Amino acid sequence: MTPPLPPSSKNLSVPAGGAPPGQPRRRMASRDAAERAAFFARREAAGVLRRVLRGDASRRAAGSIKSLVYSPSVRNKRATFALVCQTLKYLPILKEVLASSGLLTSKWKKQEELVYVTAYDILFGQEIAASGSVEQLIVLHKDVLMSALEKICVRRKVHSVEDLLSKKSSVKPKPRFLRVNTLRTTTESVIEELNKTHTVEKDDMVPDMLVLPPGTDLHNHHLVKDGKVFLQGKASCMVAVALCPKPGWKVIDACAAPGNKTVHLAALMDGEGSIIACELNKERAKTLQHTVRKSGANNIETINGDFLDINSNDPSYAEVHAILLDPSCSGSGISTERLDHLLPSHSSGKLWIVMAHAPCVYLSHPFRKTTDLHGYWVVMRVVFAECI
Repeated sequence: MTPPLPPSSKNLSVPAGGAPPGQPRRRMASRDAAERAAFFARREAAGVLRRVLRGDASRRAAGSIKSLVYSPSVRNKRATFALVCQTLKYLPILKEVLASSGLLTSKWKKQEELVYVTAYDILFGQEIAASGSVEQLIVLHKDVLMSALEKICVRRKVHSVEDLLSKKSSVKPKPRFLRVNTLRTTTESVIEELNKTHTVEKDDMVPDMLVLPPGTDLHNHHLVKDGKVFLQGKASCMVAVALCPKPGWKVIDACAAPGNKTVHLAALMDGEGSIIACELNKERAKTLQHTVRKSGANNIETINGDFLDINSNDPSYAEVHAILLDPSCSGSGISTERLDHLLPSHSSGKLWIVMAHAPCVYLSHPFRKTTDLHGYWVVMRVVFAECI
């Protein structure tokens, strides 16, 4: 029994007979360009996948899947995003097939994530040219891998690969939420622009948040590229709204990257006052700085350092009115929109181990200030957000 495979989203192969008469050079050039694009997309996807899996395993997130894919360093964002998501979806099957075949030896272990991505692309995605060493490995042993896959299906008593996938990977689509960046534009002008091509509604809870139909793709829309709107989930926006900072306040965002909540705070403050945005991870700090520049906020100071190391006696931290604490608990959080259901920790039930004591770590140390009332840092508001 040969298990039926998912259809390819884009077939890059060329018929054995070659290109049709009259267009050989154009067709060959198009094929070569597509193969090069696929080659580099797999490597970009492997880099993102490595950071996602390591962050998920260590509970020290390097960023959400989307924030990593849509960072400035990734060029082919659409193809990379699709490869990362689909590889994560099929990852348990890929691991079992590769283990059964014995291909993932110590030689290839250093490129483990690229092997996963390439194996998905060749076994379940599209027919591709063997343009790299990993591609050649998978193509050379494709029959062995397909045989292992078939045996797994027989052993599990299923008729297709899709039957092997966890039911948890199928989730109900949610609306596309976006937040209008009032530092650059108005909600009314954005609604007028988007209504030309989309159905747009105002959210009934979060100010300046708009709701569009599920599946609406705005990543390449000029409003997004210009920083006039941010593709931000409703739950994410509610954190800044809960803190409700007033214009002129001094606010600390303790775990700021990728920066969506930070710039939302700036918008709620009408760009007045000051925000100190801390981020421990160097790469995530770069993403934070990019988000701040994109938003147009000029009242945000970014710090690549640990919030827990803040010297509360430093005069620059005096008169802090509010603190936002939103530490990462996994590679992407738990919302469907942020794709946490694709992570290994989602099905293992291990997501909550670190977060169980995280509030105590953050809330016990940084607020102590021996020179202030009762030995504690005096602030008006603190919001602690975590996965629930």
